[in-house]
Amino acid sequence: MLVSEPGAAPHPRTRLDDHFASPIRFSLMASLGEEIELDFAALREILQCGDSALSKAISHLETAGYVIARKDRLGSRPRTWVRPTRVGLDAFDGHLQALREIVSLGGGATRGGTPEL
Repeated sequence: MLVSEPGAAPHPRTRLDDHFASPIRFSLMASLGEEIELDFAALREILQCGDSALSKAISHLETAGYVIARKDRLGSRPRTWVRPTRVGLDAFDGHLQALREIVSLGGGATRGGTPEL
């Protein structure tokens, strides 16, 4: 077993955010940006997932404080709108940075060339 030198920085994987471990939650946050609010139907289409999976992802991220889900009506139909919080955007940026650092530790290249995260 290899052990890091004393005082060495921890591996970037320790900064990965478990809230983004689900591909749907990760993709949901990637779909949202600052000042972007999307409705449930648009997110479902973008993410190509079912209602139940999307609903669970939204609930999980809302409980974490990463998104705000707002219920409203458009005509007679109820709609759910989702937007990221500053905490969520910062957490997602940190997660992406950790992924970039992990890739760079491995040489930064894949079979198809340099990855763009």
